[in-house]
Amino acid sequence: MVEMKSKILIFGGSGYIGKYMVRASIKLGHPTYVYSRPHSDNTQVLDEFRSSGAVIVKACMLHLYKQSFISLLYFLSKLSMFGSFKGELDDHDKLVSAIREVDVVISALAYPQVLDQTNIVEAIKVAGNIKRFLPSDFGCEEDRISVLPPFQAFLNKKKKIRRAIEEANIPYTFVSANCFGAYFVNYLLRPYQKNQEITVYGTGEAKAVLNYEEDIGICTIKVATDAKACNRVVIMRPRTNIISQLELISLWEKKTGRSFNKIHVPEQEIVALSNTLPDPLNIPVSILHSVFVKGMTMDFEIGEDDVEASAAYPDLKFTTVDELLDIFLLNPPEPASAAFE
Repeated sequence: MVEMKSKILIFGGSGYIGKYMVRASIKLGHPTYVYSRPHSDNTQVLDEFRSSGAVIVKACMLHLYKQSFISLLYFLSKLSMFGSFKGELDDHDKLVSAIREVDVVISALAYPQVLDQTNIVEAIKVAGNIKRFLPSDFGCEEDRISVLPPFQAFLNKKKKIRRAIEEANIPYTFVSANCFGAYFVNYLLRPYQKNQEITVYGTGEAKAVLNYEEDIGICTIKVATDAKACNRVVIMRPRTNIISQLELISLWEKKTGRSFNKIHVPEQEIVALSNTLPDPLNIPVSILHSVFVKGMTMDFEIGEDDVEASAAYPDLKFTTVDELLDIFLLNPPEPASAAFE
């Protein structure tokens, strides 16, 4: 019997983590739609999607391209001064039209657009055909941790979207991918700077979970189309990817043959910065404290109703931290910065 593939619509598909999900969806053979800004700056990524068989479609032409393997949905409307998705996501009718063409909706929108997902929720309710919605989580498990106020305010917005999805009885999967591996290896080790000093947050002994972005993309698409993951929380916590800052630095020293001078930033200094820096600059400081000082990605037990991805999908081999550092030696991923405004 031929496996039926789901039509997948991805919001924020040209963004940092979204592009991995688009690539994964294409790789796994799903008809894939990307909802993008009409004048996106990510032209190189969009060109890559085109080379994979993309058809660039405006909303009014959507019905002409139902057979497209991957369609980029461009909706003509004004952008805000910060380049957000306001115009597109405020157009209820166009959202409903796009959503009615697919089976699964995944949102990979960045933090500034998190609350705009209420428009997606409303459109899904009207469309009435969506088999699964994955909101823009993909970090820590926000319902089970306690963090510094700036980060908590960040998470509260995501929790608001979760509650709206549950209240609307929309089939969902909430994905906790923990830390984006390449992003944080770049941030913590700064291999591109060739410095002899490495900053360590707190004691450096707290454990965190670092997952390679390519694996996050593949796993997200798998759970989005798996009935076992419906209305459940999926947590990516492979044993091989649980590591402390000091262990990460030691592993990097062995691979590079170098010895680094570790500069520790005390916890109280990080907490003080979270209290004194203006919003949103206080958010990344608070995230560093929560993840690498308090170890909050490992601070709770995985429940019976949860899905631990590496156990549930043994065919999906997660790239280990050791293997990820090998990638950095041979073909290092470019450093990136998160959007908080």
